Amino acid sequence: MKFRTDKDSLGEVQIPVDAYYGAFTARAIKQYHVSGHRSHPYLIMAFVMIKRSAAIANMKTKSLDKKRGNAIIRACDKILSGKYLDQFVVEAINSGAGTAFNMNTNEVIANIALEILGKRKGNYEELHPNDHVNMSQSSNDTFPTAMHVSILFNVNQVIPIIDDLIKALLRKAKEFSSYQKIGRTHLMDALPVSLGSEFAAYATAISKTRDAIVEAKKELEYVALGGTAVGSGANTPKGYRVAAITELAKISKLPLKPQADMQFGLQSKFAVAKVSSALRNLALELGRISNDIRLMASGPVAGLSEIGIPAVHAGSSIMPGKVNPSLAECMNMVCFDIIGKDTTVALAAQAGQFELNVMLPVMVKAVLDSLDMLRNFVPIYSRNLIEGLTANKGKLRQYIENSPVIVTLLAPKLGYQVSADLYKESLKTGKTIRQLVISKELLSEKEVSALLG
Repeated sequence: MKFRTDKDSLGEVQIPVDAYYGAFTARAIKQYHVSGHRSHPYLIMAFVMIKRSAAIANMKTKSLDKKRGNAIIRACDKILSGKYLDQFVVEAINSGAGTAFNMNTNEVIANIALEILGKRKGNYEELHPNDHVNMSQSSNDTFPTAMHVSILFNVNQVIPIIDDLIKALLRKAKEFSSYQKIGRTHLMDALPVSLGSEFAAYATAISKTRDAIVEAKKELEYVALGGTAVGSGANTPKGYRVAAITELAKISKLPLKPQADMQFGLQSKFAVAKVSSALRNLALELGRISNDIRLMASGPVAGLSEIGIPAVHAGSSIMPGKVNPSLAECMNMVCFDIIGKDTTVALAAQAGQFELNVMLPVMVKAVLDSLDMLRNFVPIYSRNLIEGLTANKGKLRQYIENSPVIVTLLAPKLGYQVSADLYKESLKTGKTIRQLVISKELLSEKEVSALLG
């Protein structure tokens, strides 16, 4: 392998001659062997958009000459077209505040821009990663801004997917509306409900979490770009901040606005934590619904067997014909992971000190990973599980008829104590409440049917 020599403030570094990154990145990749995952494509895209927007703003304020500025813009456009993504080699979890990733981005853009200018890589006297690509910026304001933009990119794709799940649940609610089933509280028999109303309630739960995500993401639209190191805007020319955010909003197609208090924007990760907690609440509901589906489908002989689940693959490597609620189980695991990632975000959000929270890389990785899992798996869950569920009408009716708890519906006529005695007798003898009440002539068959259905 051939090498070139790059130089930074710490000295000279040998870099593979074909690499577009530089000395800072080369040092960083030797230190950050953590997850084995590179930074998320949306984070790369967001960062490159920021660098492009900053170059335009710096040219508008006459801080950056057009020759260098246009080369930076062209370099960014090449990356945004899908080229050079393999040059973003710093791990997803890297240095505090994401400085290593910011410099990886600066160096790649600088070396592409140098080639555009007809210069060799590493010829930073002509165009420098810090002086020109990072002009008017700091990792401390670019990384939080990139977090907001990348999460918005991802969450905007997830919301329509959640909408599709809500529609699937509502279709099942309508399909199952005429099927009565025994309700359960404390996992014990309770008053009857309809299977359809149960699924309608699931749709309501997911709708509420969806609305909470939509509300939470609005906080991400406020960005602290232009705050530089401590939120004071040091080393930025007049007009830069508004110009940079305006350009970023234009290229990202997001309704971005300047954060009114830039110091808050660097200190606090309230917006990211709010979105993460909204995703956690969605996971709590999805997990709960999946548990209900697993219980209702249990059996087919020794379980509840109230609903049938579609077979997506063989359920067992040893038991022929077995069908498992595999997609519901997978959703449970996705939900556990999202809940765990929200704990990571919560701990990272409270770990900031004074003018900066440095735990940014792990926070954005956690949220983007959670969104990726939802984006990838919820459509499969909707299509291959929810839409394929069937109702076992015979079982549903049998449980209602055989459960002594339905005596509750007769209690207003018979009284609490008489009803309690009937409940116990039904359990002891195996006779249904209907049979006992009629045989004891406590109510007529017509009256019982009117009350019990």
